[in-house]
Amino acid sequence: MRIILLMLALCTIASGLAAQPQSPQAAAPTAPRPAIQTRIKELARIAGVRNNQLFGYGLVVGLDSSGDSNQVAFTARAVANMMQRFGITLSSEQLKTRNVAAVIVTADLPAFTREGDRIDVLVSSVGDARSLQGGTLLQTPLQGADGEVYAVAQGPVSIGGFAAGGPGANISRNHPTAGRIPNGAIVEREVPVTAVEDGFLSLRLMRPDFSTAARMVDAINRRLGSGTATPVDAGAIRVRIPSGQERNLVALVAQLEAIPVEPDMPARVIVNERTGTVVIGGHAVIAPVAVSHGSLVVEIAQEPVISQPSPLGEGETVVTQKEQTRVQEEEATVFPLQAATVEDLVKALNALRLTPRDIIAILQAIKQAGALQAELEVI
Repeated sequence: MRIILLMLALCTIASGLAAQPQSPQAAAPTAPRPAIQTRIKELARIAGVRNNQLFGYGLVVGLDSSGDSNQVAFTARAVANMMQRFGITLSSEQLKTRNVAAVIVTADLPAFTREGDRIDVLVSSVGDARSLQGGTLLQTPLQGADGEVYAVAQGPVSIGGFAAGGPGANISRNHPTAGRIPNGAIVEREVPVTAVEDGFLSLRLMRPDFSTAARMVDAINRRLGSGTATPVDAGAIRVRIPSGQERNLVALVAQLEAIPVEPDMPARVIVNERTGTVVIGGHAVIAPVAVSHGSLVVEIAQEPVISQPSPLGEGETVVTQKEQTRVQEEEATVFPLQAATVEDLVKALNALRLTPRDIIAILQAIKQAGALQAELEVI
């Protein structure tokens, strides 16, 4: 009878606790992480709207004896040819080129650049010049891949540093043999841009992905109407220009670029063994696995040993090296990972106070065991 009464009392208490309202903190569900949305402008570009690379060969003058030496034959030849254009005939052997440096000038010609606009150029030495500090680039035609001249560069070179020294010591900051000329080239020829083809615009994804392309098509169709966008493949989408928008293409492209899309990110782990950098994507998942990590330190030291002959004997004092080997093995640490996300993995590795090299070795071992559900890329 007492057992029955005790059971009834326990049931009454349990039912009373269940009937009580729970605290707001306990009842509140865990809030899901907000989706990261990005504009189409950051995910894709309009086909046909692109930069064009230009390059040219020129001379930087006005250097303080830091230019090319006389051993650089093409610098002396270029200076002789330039002087011949001004009516001065000299042989390359008669020239001293320490104040001149031969350079390659490169630039990017953006789309929709008009004749007369200015663009930045990069100047890089091709000889044995020590520094381009204080130099001025002479007029240099910049050609495209088709051999046509699209811009002309000229102006003072800015290297953003310095180089100084003498026969016994040298000091430099930044890279003194390469510099920039802001707005140093004038555009002489325009490149035509063809963005519309048969009444369609083509969007090219900067990182081709089927999921991202599908989401982008759905977002465009919701904003501009069903059937406006159709997928071609993982890297291209065709957008039909609505009737009446043919002459207002700028507004249409601006509307397309402002549409938010949630991009899909692959599960990927990037490892740089040279710098010890590890970047883990948010979708990386670790299957149940146990990790044991320890280190073995082997130290080999050499100590000098002096060997002397006997007092009455003949010989010389000889100094030899005696090697001593010490082995120190740290205690290994075993820690489990059960269906861990990247956040759990980072917390576990940080708790062990591991170095980046150790983390790289652990990630490679987890990937080899088949527990890392992500692509491991070593750069």
